[in-house]
Amino acid sequence: MQPYPHEYSVEASAAATGPVTLSSQGLPSLETAPPREFDGPGDRWSPETLLVGAVADCFTLSFRAIAAASKLEWTALRCRAEGKLDRSEGVARFTEMTLRVRLEIPPGVEVERARRLLEKSEKACLITNSLRLTPVLACEIETRGA
Repeated sequence: MQPYPHEYSVEASAAATGPVTLSSQGLPSLETAPPREFDGPGDRWSPETLLVGAVADCFTLSFRAIAAASKLEWTALRCRAEGKLDRSEGVARFTEMTLRVRLEIPPGVEVERARRLLEKSEKACLITNSLRLTPVLACEIETRGA
């Protein structure tokens, strides 16, 4: 890993109507639009879905790194992030974020050790650490294989 601070730059470009195009050097562009809840088409990623997606992605990548460093064997992980947008303190903001995680491990891997590493990953996720909310982690660990 490179030393801190890390800096990221994303450019948004748009016309008076239609989608917004997000771009960042070396990455494919992404078209966004408001979600249905804000009278958008609901057929593209929105700032809201991107934020919730960033939480799920960050958790997953954090777990992958922590599991590798801890030499935990696992076969599959699914993380569903559910964000609640509400009015709080006079502004609209995300007030809750729930991570529903399903981890598959091979036989012989200690379930409690896997759970501890999932919890450690939730605490290590820089995206949720950057939000003004307390994330909720709900895990399910399944032993699969031989």
